[in-house]
Amino acid sequence: MPAHALYERHRPLLDDALQALSRRGHWSPFPEAPSPKVYGETAQAQGHAAVQALFGKDYPLRQPGERARVATEQSPYGVALDIRYPECDAQALVDAAQAAEPAWQALGPQGRTGVLVEALTRIHQRSFEIAHAVMLTTGQGAMMAFQAGGPHAQDRALEAIAVAWKAMADVPAEAVWEKPQGKHAPAVLHKRFEIVGRGVALVIGCATFPTWNTYPGLFAALATGNPVIVKPHPNAVLPAALTVSVLRDVLTEQGLDPNLVTLAVSDKPVLTQALATHAAVASIDFTGGNAFGQWLQSNAPQA
Repeated sequence: MPAHALYERHRPLLDDALQALSRRGHWSPFPEAPSPKVYGETAQAQGHAAVQALFGKDYPLRQPGERARVATEQSPYGVALDIRYPECDAQALVDAAQAAEPAWQALGPQGRTGVLVEALTRIHQRSFEIAHAVMLTTGQGAMMAFQAGGPHAQDRALEAIAVAWKAMADVPAEAVWEKPQGKHAPAVLHKRFEIVGRGVALVIGCATFPTWNTYPGLFAALATGNPVIVKPHPNAVLPAALTVSVLRDVLTEQGLDPNLVTLAVSDKPVLTQALATHAAVASIDFTGGNAFGQWLQSNAPQA
């Protein structure tokens, strides 16, 4: 289904989100109760099985600049995850992001919004899978992992998309500017406006709420036309990896370059530092400690 058709498919959900923005009351399209009556009798078991099927294997993700496979997660529950993720060269990830950017920007606000809401609905369908990943990597209880890692994080993503859409919709695509000039013919300009992104966005995740704290920056950057490199915390990679995989699947289905969204995994700070200080990285979304936050402010003035 073309991107603009996806927009029409999800227009009712977007309209409800826009109404919620204007009213500022409670609203959520994503049920927070992990009830079999809502999600189906087998949803929880299937989500757990999908995560467990990844243990001890290479995570199914191929990206440019892969140098090695690394397993960085240690579950507080003592579960041996040993999921091996691609460790990629920073420059290769930036180059791939920049190559994917023009087609994504050319899709326009409506097309981008349709693609992102489609991806978000698929993420919601995998709420139990993502929740189990959040639980095993963060040490949260099952209920908190489901609510904060699933529906509550999805609420934040939808809000980011809706806010971005509203801001972009306020910009006319075309305008005729006409100025009277007395006895002379008026000066007429036919204007065309195109919303462009800032550039490569880096989203740095945290160990405690790897989706809830990541989704706003991720989806806001994408909605406004930017490619995103997601750098998860080394101990909470899987929830981010599952999210990135869904986004890449939807992009591929749309004939777009999946490297618009990539995963940067490493247990060494050098990769994060290289990405954060790269001249092409124009925005950084970070949740974490003061020390690294201050380092970013001091060392990444370009973003």
